[in-house]
Amino acid sequence: MASPDGDVPTELEAAPGPRNGLLATYGLIAIIVVVVLVADQLTKSWAVSRLSNDLDGIHIVGSLHLRLAFNSGMAFSRGEGKGKIIGAIALGIVVAMVWFARSVHDTLSRVAIGLVIGGALGNLSDRVFRAGVGGLPKGFLGGRVVDFVYLGWWPTFNVADSCVVVGGILLAIATLRVPTHDDPKSA
Repeated sequence: MASPDGDVPTELEAAPGPRNGLLATYGLIAIIVVVVLVADQLTKSWAVSRLSNDLDGIHIVGSLHLRLAFNSGMAFSRGEGKGKIIGAIALGIVVAMVWFARSVHDTLSRVAIGLVIGGALGNLSDRVFRAGVGGLPKGFLGGRVVDFVYLGWWPTFNVADSCVVVGGILLAIATLRVPTHDDPKSA
């Protein structure tokens, strides 16, 4: 359809349709989720293959070590033995984040949501695909999460845990940055 001045709009000038809206909403989030999942699973695979027979781990600097641990609880090796409940809660959080993503329009919120979803899915994939206590899967969400970053003064964690925490902090910042004044357009 021609514009009022007679020009035919190009594809770039065309009004965004439902497909473009979904891509804009979920595109960046999906990219971040994939990057987090890949980084998390690659580092966990490396940790299992490299650190399995090394009880002392690898000293990096100061109190930072890479030391293998298997966690049947929640982030930062807390809640041992409650993996199924925590996994179900994490699955609920993923669904809630996907639902919430529909209403965000800023890049910071989308990055934060991608980090939280990617981290949650990284640990959920461990619960689904990795062995449980005693080396055997223990049914749905019965596997253990691989943790390997050890500080000595902080619980052992992994890339997924870090992404969930950083994403949560960024989401809080993005929420606090939302203007609180009334929009003159809505009056």
